[in-house]
Amino acid sequence: MKQLNKKQQMIVLISAFTAKSDVGNLKTALNEGLDSGLTINEIKEELNHLYAYCGFAPSIRGLMTFRDVLKERQTEGINDEVGRDASPIDNNSSKYERGEKAQVLVTGQTAEQLKTNFDGLSPLMDVLLKEHLFADLFGRDILTFIERELTTVSALASMHEPMVQSHFHGALNVGVTEQQLRELLSIVEESIGKAEAETGRTILNGVLASRENE
Repeated sequence: MKQLNKKQQMIVLISAFTAKSDVGNLKTALNEGLDSGLTINEIKEELNHLYAYCGFAPSIRGLMTFRDVLKERQTEGINDEVGRDASPIDNNSSKYERGEKAQVLVTGQTAEQLKTNFDGLSPLMDVLLKEHLFADLFGRDILTFIERELTTVSALASMHEPMVQSHFHGALNVGVTEQQLRELLSIVEESIGKAEAETGRTILNGVLASRENE
């Protein structure tokens, strides 16, 4: 039984093909994503989010491909839903505090634990993670935290990136289920390759075992 809805399945595919710079398949996934009900702004948000995990080049290439897809669809008389913009930030917290709150939720670590991750190594990275990744990106509500973690895990698994381990934890922390993650890896296997999916499954099994022992 499918655990991911159609829009979530398309988020996985768009992320995987963007991370691999597979423009041909990405173009197909972008069209299918729009047909499945993803808005223009949701897809743009996903492609923007990906730069933090697979770099500017694949992210920008994805956006340029999306621009071409939209032009072609407009020429064909298809009027896709633009969707809403991100809500304005309306609180008195600093960007660091807002980012820290989101980081605690996603990572499952305490604020104190997070502060020690880069002690003596790179305090700047602590600031960048909180103020940019978690405040600037995760703070935009066009995508939910679940959708952002599906995006992130799909990219990292497709890239054979070991950091997928921490984002399996993050996905589970924000409400993605084990079954959904296993379906995600099945999509990666079908679209990217068996080796990437098998590595992902091995890492996921380790994450699940560690959480059972906590």
